[in-house]
Amino acid sequence: MFQTISVVGLGYIGLPTAAMFAAHGKKVIGVDVDKVAIDTINAGRIHIVEPYLGEMVAEAVASGRLKAVLKPEPADAFLIAVPTPFKEGYEPDLSYIELACKAIAPVLRKGNLVILESTSPVGTTEQVAAWLANERPDLEFPLKESSIGVDVNIAHCPERVLPGQVVRELVDNDRVIGGITAKCSKKSVELYRIFVQGECVTTNARTAEMAKLTENSFRDVNIAFANELSMICHRLDINVWELIQLANRHPRVNILQPGPGVGGHCIAVDPWFIVSSAPEQAKMIKLARNINDEKPQWVINQVKLALADVLQEQSDKKAKDVVISCYGVSFKPDIDDLRESPALKIVRELLKSHSGKLIVVEPNVNVLPNELEQAELVNDWKGGKEADIHVMLVDHKAFKTMSVPLGKLVDTKGIWGRNV
Repeated sequence: MFQTISVVGLGYIGLPTAAMFAAHGKKVIGVDVDKVAIDTINAGRIHIVEPYLGEMVAEAVASGRLKAVLKPEPADAFLIAVPTPFKEGYEPDLSYIELACKAIAPVLRKGNLVILESTSPVGTTEQVAAWLANERPDLEFPLKESSIGVDVNIAHCPERVLPGQVVRELVDNDRVIGGITAKCSKKSVELYRIFVQGECVTTNARTAEMAKLTENSFRDVNIAFANELSMICHRLDINVWELIQLANRHPRVNILQPGPGVGGHCIAVDPWFIVSSAPEQAKMIKLARNINDEKPQWVINQVKLALADVLQEQSDKKAKDVVISCYGVSFKPDIDDLRESPALKIVRELLKSHSGKLIVVEPNVNVLPNELEQAELVNDWKGGKEADIHVMLVDHKAFKTMSVPLGKLVDTKGIWGRNV
């Protein structure tokens, strides 16, 4: 039934999904507004870092099963995987989804399936149906759960994959599929069964939307507890990583690890969608978000204290003579993804406040963002040996085997066993 599949948005989720359908024999049309990404993919290469993805894309393009375009073309199913950031005041920004709907509307036809994969506030899938109905009054869309006799089925199926393991988890993970109607859910299951080996669990669209938000909010609250513990332990001179390890020996306790904050396209964003939908009720979720958002500034303050110590201990030095080395800028280990990275925020602020040299040690990035152009990028941790202050921000594998450097240490990940 589904011979041609269109994936709108060829980023960290859309491109692996497109490549996976192509690997299972389907013709895939990838759509994106970034011409550089389009040209890169059509040349059989990838513009992101994800293990095994490069080989899949190269083979799919060479076989003719995958092509990337700037403008949507007719297909049997359309998957929307575009960004859903938030605006000022943490209000959800659905403009990318709306633009995607307007882009595919002209090529929709009876029997099509539209699936929203972008993580979204509750009610967005219904809004997709309304946007499409407004663009195509000649077609019937499922505007409510009781809709019957529709021409185009619409559902929500949020991605639930871990960067660095996307190729495997797309296949193995269970999928939560929420159609606006039961028929929409059924059609969506048929599509995902092309490659998904995990269980496809169906529900309604609103519950599916809330399920993804709930998963990431749960993790955010747990991390906020760990981050708050780390600041308490720092004040009380207790090793927080040893403490958590001991507490987790309890059979019903599973505290996550603290860090410099929380980043990424999901955990740092999704809880705000719940808060915006129910601000009076989402008190703990909002508090956790604030704790995690404030942690980078706390780390910056620790670096400033370390700088003051260096200047006091070495009276011949000025601030401009002190070298700071920051280890990692991605939002999690062993990837190149900088979205909402707390490490990136910390480096950015240190560049503004520190008059001396700042080194960024990052083995997964070859070019720093323009805002960090004043920093020196090195890929090998040994490049930071000259520093007076060492700031561990991301626990990349390459850092876990490094010897403890000389100088002041600000360790947010427990690599060197110091309590920050």
